[in-house]
Amino acid sequence: MRDPYAALGVAKTASEKDIKSAFRKLAKTYHPDANGNDPKASARFNEINQAYEILGDKDKRAQFDRGEIDGEGKPKFQGFSGFGGGGDPFAGARRGTGGFEFRSGGRDDLGGGESMFSDFFEQAFGGGGAGRRGGASGFTAARNASAKGEDIRATLKVRLEDLVSEEKVEAIFPSGKRLAIRLPDGVENGQTIRLKGQGQPAPFAGGTAGDALVTIEIVEHPRFRAEGGDLLLDLPVSVRDAVLGAKVQVETLDGRVALTLAPWTNAGRTLRLKGKGLPKKGGGRGDILATVRLTLPAERDPELEAFFRAKAEPQPAA
Repeated sequence: MRDPYAALGVAKTASEKDIKSAFRKLAKTYHPDANGNDPKASARFNEINQAYEILGDKDKRAQFDRGEIDGEGKPKFQGFSGFGGGGDPFAGARRGTGGFEFRSGGRDDLGGGESMFSDFFEQAFGGGGAGRRGGASGFTAARNASAKGEDIRATLKVRLEDLVSEEKVEAIFPSGKRLAIRLPDGVENGQTIRLKGQGQPAPFAGGTAGDALVTIEIVEHPRFRAEGGDLLLDLPVSVRDAVLGAKVQVETLDGRVALTLAPWTNAGRTLRLKGKGLPKKGGGRGDILATVRLTLPAERDPELEAFFRAKAEPQPAA
C-alpha cells in the first residue's frame, strides 16, 4: 500500500474537508459499477478506500503521521531500540575480535536447525529459553504474532431506510460467510468498513485473524436524493393547495408527517423538514429539503379551465 496521501492525491497539510472531497471524487470515478470488470479500477478503488480509512480517521491519521502505523493501518516494527541504548545488538555474542564463535555438535550446530542466531533472536524477543519448555515464545512467537490471516471483502448494498434504522444489515462474502453489522452514523457511498478479526484465520498459532472489509453501496431511492446528511425531494402540490395553502402529507424514511404549505406558495420554493434526513457523524440528523412542484389534476377539471379562460379574456373598459 503506497502513502495514503499520494493515493488520494492530497497534501499532508490537507484539511478533513479536502480529504473527504478527494475520496468521494475518486470513489465515484473508480467504483466497480462504473468500470465493469476492470481489475485495475477495482484495485485502485480498494486503494482509495484503504487510504481514506487511515486519513478519514483523526486518530489513525495522527498515528500514520507519527510513523506508528503503515498505509494499511498496521503497526510499524520499531527495530532494536531496546538493546542497551542503541548499542551493538550482537555485542553479547562476540568473542574477542574474531567475530562470532560458532559451536558445533548437538542442538547448537548450524545443521541442527538452531544456531547461535536462533539463541540470539529468542533472547531478543523476550523468550529466552522459556519457549523451549512449553509454548511458542521468543523469535518463534514474534514470527507467529506478526503472521496475519488474509482479509476478506464484500460489497453491501444498503437502502436509505437502512441508514436510519437501528437494525443491523447482513453482509455476505464470496466464501458464503455472513456478518451482521451496524452501519456507523454518517457512512458514505463507496466507504469501506473494516471489521477487525473477522477475516481468514492466521496461518500460524498465535497470529491474528485477518479483517473483513465491507464496501458500502447506497442504492438509488425512488423519491429521495442524498446530499451529505440532507435528503432532497420533489414535492407535488396541486394548484389549489399552492394558492389556498394546505397540510401536505410527506412520506419520510421514518413514516408520514404533515408539512404546512402557506397560501400562495410559488413553484420551486424549498421547504425544510428538520431532523428527518440521514444520520451525521458526531450525532444528529440532516434535514429533508422538499421543493414544490405544481401538478395538475389527473382528470381534466372543466371548472378550473373555465376559471382560467375567464381570467384570460379581455376585461371590458370601465
